[in-house]
Amino acid sequence: MSEQTTQPQSTEAELIAVRTEKLGKLRELGIDPFGGKFETTDTPGGLKANFDDGIPVKLAGRLVAIRDMGKSAFATIGDVQSGRIQIYLNKKGVSETEWAAWKLMDMGDWVGVEGETFTTGKGEPSVQVSVFTVLSKALRPMPDKWHGVSDRETKYRKRHLDLMSNQDSAEIFLKRSQMVAEIRNFLHERDFLEVETPMLHGVAGGAAAKPFETFHNALDMPLTMRIAPELHLKRLLCGGFTKIFELNRNFRNEGISRRHNPEFTMLEAYWAFSDFEQMADLVEEMTCHLAEKFCGGLQIEHKDENGEHLRTINLARPWKRARYHDLIKEVAGDDWFDLTEEQHRDRCKDLKVEISDSMEDYEISQQVFEKLVEEHSFDPCFVTHVSKELIPLAKLNPENPDVIDVYELIINGQEISPGYSELNDPILQKQRFEEQAGGETQTIDHDFVETMESGMPPAGGIGIGIDRLIMMLTGAPTIRDVVLFPQLKNK
Repeated sequence: MSEQTTQPQSTEAELIAVRTEKLGKLRELGIDPFGGKFETTDTPGGLKANFDDGIPVKLAGRLVAIRDMGKSAFATIGDVQSGRIQIYLNKKGVSETEWAAWKLMDMGDWVGVEGETFTTGKGEPSVQVSVFTVLSKALRPMPDKWHGVSDRETKYRKRHLDLMSNQDSAEIFLKRSQMVAEIRNFLHERDFLEVETPMLHGVAGGAAAKPFETFHNALDMPLTMRIAPELHLKRLLCGGFTKIFELNRNFRNEGISRRHNPEFTMLEAYWAFSDFEQMADLVEEMTCHLAEKFCGGLQIEHKDENGEHLRTINLARPWKRARYHDLIKEVAGDDWFDLTEEQHRDRCKDLKVEISDSMEDYEISQQVFEKLVEEHSFDPCFVTHVSKELIPLAKLNPENPDVIDVYELIINGQEISPGYSELNDPILQKQRFEEQAGGETQTIDHDFVETMESGMPPAGGIGIGIDRLIMMLTGAPTIRDVVLFPQLKNK
C-alpha cells in the first residue's frame, strides 16, 4: 500500500516573505513597486460593458486571477466599483523589463496596462497589453489564497479582505451608496432642502436614548454626541423653512446587536402644514421607488446567515395601517386596556412576555407590542395612534387625548421609520418634557421651548433608519452587513 503524502501549506509569514523578496527584485529592475499617477481611458468593468474590438485603451485594476502559460499569460484585473476584464500579455509584446516585472506579480497587486481590445476565440472581451506598469505590490496575499473570509468576525474587522473576495458584500455597499443618493434625489425633486445641524449638543434631545459624552476644552463645557437632529431641525421650521431634511449620523451609547450599531445613519425630514398620514404616504412611495429601481420589484427575498431562505417581504401597495391599541388587543385580549397594571402583569405571565418590576403600565403594553406584534410583522405595517407616554414630541389626537397622531412603520420584525404630526404648542411641549424627565428639569432643552414660543408651524415629520432600510431592501441578515465598519469589541 502506497503512503499518501500531504503537501505542506505555506504560512502567511512565508507568503509575505516571498512577496517581500519580489518587492526587492522589482527595485533591482529600477521599478518603483508603489507607483504614482496613472492616466486611464476606461475602467475595467466600464470597458467590458461597452466593449468593441480594436480600440486603444489604458486602464488600471487589481489582479484577481492569473493564468500563466510560460511565455504568455491571461489575467483578470478589476475593482469593486466598475467590475473586471481579462488582459493578455505576451513576452514579445512588452519590453524585457516589463515582462520581468510581470513575472514578479501576484494576485492582489495593482497594475496599469496599455493596449488594444480584442475578443478571444472563446468570445471573451480582452485587452492585449503593449505597456505594463506596476502600481502597487501587495505584501499580503488575497484572502482566498490562504484562509478566505468565511469567518464573520474577520469579515467585519477586516472589511478590505471581505470586499476583495466577496462580490456579494461589494454589491451591497454599492447598492447602499446608490440608494442613499436616490433618497436625496427623491426628496430634492419634491422641493425638500437638505440642511446640516450640529453633531455636538449641549442637551441630548429628540429621542429617549443614552448619549456619548465629551468635553469641549476651549469652551470649558460638557457636550454630547447627538442622539437625534430633531430639535435643531424644528428650530429651522420656527425660523421659516417649510420642507427640510437631514441625512447624517446619530450616536447612541447603548447596546450592540444584529439590529443596532452605536453610530448609525438617519434620515429626518419635516414638512410644514402636513401631518403624519401625509408623511406615511411619502415614506411608502419612496421605499417602493427604491425597491423597484434597485431590487427588481416589490418582492424582497430574505435569507438567514447560512444563506437559507427565510421569507419574502411583500412591499406591494397600499401598505397596511392599523391602530396600536387594536393590534395589542389581537394578541393580548380585547379587554387588555380595561385591566389594571397588576392584571397586566399577571396576563404577561400567561402570554410568556418578560417584564421587569420597574416597568410602568404603558411600558408593559409596549413590551407586549414589541414581543407579540412587532417581532412577528414582516410585511409593511404602519402602526398608528400609540399611547401618548411613548413620544413627547407628537400631537395629541383630537378625538382621543390618550393617544398621539403618529405612525411606526414595521417591516421584517423591526421599526424602520417613525412619523409624527409634530407638537407645536410650546406650553404643552414644556409640560410633556417635564413629565418625561421625571421632574429633572435640567435635562430639558429650554432653548428649544423658547424657540417654539416664536411660532412653529404645524408639520409632519419622519425619521428613517437608513441602515435598517438597506437591510430590509437587500435582504441582509444583520446590520453589520450593511455598515462598512461596524463597531466591535476590542480583541
